[in-house]
Amino acid sequence: MSRIAILPLLTALTVPGHAALAAEEEDRPWNSEIELGAIFTSGNTRDENIQFRGEVNYALETWDLGFTLDGFRSSKDDELAAQRVYYVSEANYNINEQSFVLTRLAHDDDRFSGYEGQSDISLNYGRNLLTNRDDMDLTLNLGAGYRQSRALEEDFGEAMLRLAADFNWNLSDSAALLQEFSTEAGEETSIFRSRSGIETEILENLLLRFSVDLKHQTRVPAGREKTDTETSVTFVMQF
Repeated sequence: MSRIAILPLLTALTVPGHAALAAEEEDRPWNSEIELGAIFTSGNTRDENIQFRGEVNYALETWDLGFTLDGFRSSKDDELAAQRVYYVSEANYNINEQSFVLTRLAHDDDRFSGYEGQSDISLNYGRNLLTNRDDMDLTLNLGAGYRQSRALEEDFGEAMLRLAADFNWNLSDSAALLQEFSTEAGEETSIFRSRSGIETEILENLLLRFSVDLKHQTRVPAGREKTDTETSVTFVMQF
């Protein structure tokens, strides 16, 4: 027999730009959310797959501070098959309603990618678009930075250019479409990330989200795939 469970974790950690809570977010300096999806099987095969993502943001008069933790863990018959944790820390200085300067620090710890870790820091200029729309918002970032990659065969560092976009569309009072995109281009390797999702409100502050995450890296160690894809259904708690 097998049993499948998707469990919400009641802890604090936000995705900026959710229209369902937009009015409330303007009055609260802290915004946070956490999502969790898990699949467990028992019987002939014992599998465990857990995906989690948390984000916390704090808004000051001219600054927005944020931290994101995104992870995945998979095991089969008590043997670890995959494990990944992606950390992102951001400090956003608002020049005016449309423009801002973003400092971003990220670290990717993927045990099965062939890299022991990849860290990057970048300085970006951003623009908030579609500010005249109540049901949509679009943010674009363009910047430059430096990435350090640690691999089994060699470590290397490189300058990089970064382009990112974040789009949110509130389809109704209880449903939203989400799209995040980024590309970080370097001389040695380039990384493309995409996150597409649709979510619906079940209860107050409780959402059900379907998402597809894609990561493509142009240079990977021998025997590794260049593209990783994750498809998930998760519960999301917002605070």
